[in-house]
Amino acid sequence: MKKTILLIGTLDTKGEEFAFVRKCIVERGHNVLVMDAGVMADPAFPPTISAEEVAEAGGASIKMLREKKDRGFAMDVMIAGVSELTLEWFEKGRFDGVLGLGGGGGTNIATAAMRQLPVGVPKVMVSTLASSDVSHYVDVKDITMMYSVVDVAGLNGISQRIFSNAAGAICGMVEQEKPADSGKPVIAATMFGVTTPCVTEVRNRLEAEGFEVLIFHATGAGGRAMEGLIDDGYIAGVLDITTTEWCDELVGGVLSAGPNRLEAAGRVGIPQVVSCGALDMVNFHAERTIPDTFKGRTLYRHNPTVTLMRTTPDECNQLGEIIAGKLNEARGPVSVFLPLKGVSMIDAEGQPFYDPEANAALFGALRNHVMPHVNVQSFDLHINDPDFALALADKMLGYLRES
Repeated sequence: MKKTILLIGTLDTKGEEFAFVRKCIVERGHNVLVMDAGVMADPAFPPTISAEEVAEAGGASIKMLREKKDRGFAMDVMIAGVSELTLEWFEKGRFDGVLGLGGGGGTNIATAAMRQLPVGVPKVMVSTLASSDVSHYVDVKDITMMYSVVDVAGLNGISQRIFSNAAGAICGMVEQEKPADSGKPVIAATMFGVTTPCVTEVRNRLEAEGFEVLIFHATGAGGRAMEGLIDDGYIAGVLDITTTEWCDELVGGVLSAGPNRLEAAGRVGIPQVVSCGALDMVNFHAERTIPDTFKGRTLYRHNPTVTLMRTTPDECNQLGEIIAGKLNEARGPVSVFLPLKGVSMIDAEGQPFYDPEANAALFGALRNHVMPHVNVQSFDLHINDPDFALALADKMLGYLRES
């Protein structure tokens, strides 16, 4: 069956390259839509969606952008317009996959649009920037970055090979038959190495009850990826056992998920059961990279490239208040489970991060700042105790059965 590929790029400067890629895709037997984001001149060939339409969707006009001659402003307008129209056309079922070609400007424009699309929609970006850090362009979406090797500036023996590979890649993606949906409700859970026993027990319990469990590594990107899937409607319930990313956001570690962590489930209204996994630690790289302001703090060398720093009672008090504030906004059922004997493998009696005062501050802040609709339960157990894990799983099962 024919599929349709959306090409996104600047036809005023990259028209020859896009015409080549369009030809490759058509020869493969698929349809092509072209969205023009070029501002400086008329397109090399007529696009499906004109730059004028894109600019208007972004709140301006091509005439104004050309007269203003402000590249930064023009980029903002075209990014907004391309993003809006790409999502609109996707929601109307107009295309099956998207391909972009570009340098700095084209990469920013096309990947911004790709990030609006759900996970699973094929996305390929041929970019001059793909050999460097691409986290800004990919974020937590399944965007395939392909290094252009040479600049996206004309056709030659190298560029034609790269562009034809990209065309083949996107065609192969849209041709690939999608796996059958299991039909099982999907539960998301967060995990760190130091909470693995708990999350494994929870997963086993839920899978035995017929649920599919997605585990997200709480490394910043993991938390954001989970929240993105929640917003996209993939998730029926969240067991946010390992909320450690808030430590890095508050204190300045390297694995922050940003200030919006713990908002998606509440915003969507799905049930969530939340705990305090690894709120005893802030993550840094090798010890030599830790800022001087943290000298004298309790540190733990997790491995040669990861050093953990124990959160203080004051930081734990702030963490409890922040998390409570996020959960108070939840539109769906929410519970907080407190493991009074420790929140990670190395926060237990005799372990390096054991600090009853810090944990008391954390638990006290959570109890004191949650609103009445947030259910708080305390357990005289460690987070990795099997009974604690089963209590978490059973609470989620109860919420799901009620709903």
